[in-house]
Amino acid sequence: MKKRSSNKWFQPLPSSRRGLNDSFGVSLIKRVTCLAGGVGAARFLQGLIKVIPQEKITVVVNTGDDINLYGLHVSPDPDIIMYTLTEIVDEEKGWGIRNDTFHALEMLKKLGLETWFKLGDKDFATHIHRTHLLKEGYPLHKVTDIICRASGLRTKIIPMTNDKVTPKIGTDVGEMHFEEYLVKRGARDKVLNVTFEGAESADPAPGVTESIREADGVIVCPSNPIVSIGPILAVSRIREALRETKAKIIAISPIVGGATIKGPADKLMRGLGLEVSAYSVAFLYRDFLDVFIMDDVDKDDKERVERLNIKAIVTNTIMRSLQDKVRLARLALSSIE
Repeated sequence: MKKRSSNKWFQPLPSSRRGLNDSFGVSLIKRVTCLAGGVGAARFLQGLIKVIPQEKITVVVNTGDDINLYGLHVSPDPDIIMYTLTEIVDEEKGWGIRNDTFHALEMLKKLGLETWFKLGDKDFATHIHRTHLLKEGYPLHKVTDIICRASGLRTKIIPMTNDKVTPKIGTDVGEMHFEEYLVKRGARDKVLNVTFEGAESADPAPGVTESIREADGVIVCPSNPIVSIGPILAVSRIREALRETKAKIIAISPIVGGATIKGPADKLMRGLGLEVSAYSVAFLYRDFLDVFIMDDVDKDDKERVERLNIKAIVTNTIMRSLQDKVRLARLALSSIE
């Protein structure tokens, strides 16, 4: 039975290759829905599409990072997932398109504009096309589908909402957009709070709650629990669907040994009074989560997690190679069965 604890998205804690489709259980899975942020989720999904066909996967993606730059609608998380799964991402940088140039950005700088957000020339094309379609009247979920199909992607990507939901990071120097905090200011400011502007009135994009309710399993990818998964959960009808679905829900911890693999999740968690640990991530998802996959180094947290009435699985969660990604994806899928 699904858990029904408080819907507050966080509460402070006390400080204290085998073949790709050779598993019988995995072959029975008809539909998997993933909740995803950016880079960490994209890497996990690289493994997932090697285990089950892309057509069986729906990815509900965070759009809290969306930002208007140079008059263009930029969607960092949907784009990094699309670029990664279509194998054009710049793996070395961890963002953008491989072998991209930056001539447009250089010219914008000469014209006196701020260029702290690094957009390559090919990347600009995506944002130009997205902005054009939005101005033509297409909703964001339809625009995302058009761009993904044009790129050759067979995995279904749905933005969490067509409405504007913006994480605002309250810091000791003032409140700012998450991308400003992370990219422009290098996550150096002390975090005091995080709010999700627009979340209370936001509706899930068409297909989001249906994909959760109709899935065989839901996987919460290893993404920042505060500003990647947090905005998705802040849309109340999405969290409600997670509580009510009959699908088994699995999450993979993005926190390993009290630190993040990438990004400022640790700084954000600490600023919110949360213990920086795998346990805290499970705690944030406790009202809907069935299975939690955590790294070997966090094995001492296993008992604490299981006291939340969540099954804990301890394994190597570091994705250094494609083989690592496939292994982790197979483990998550086997947990569904």
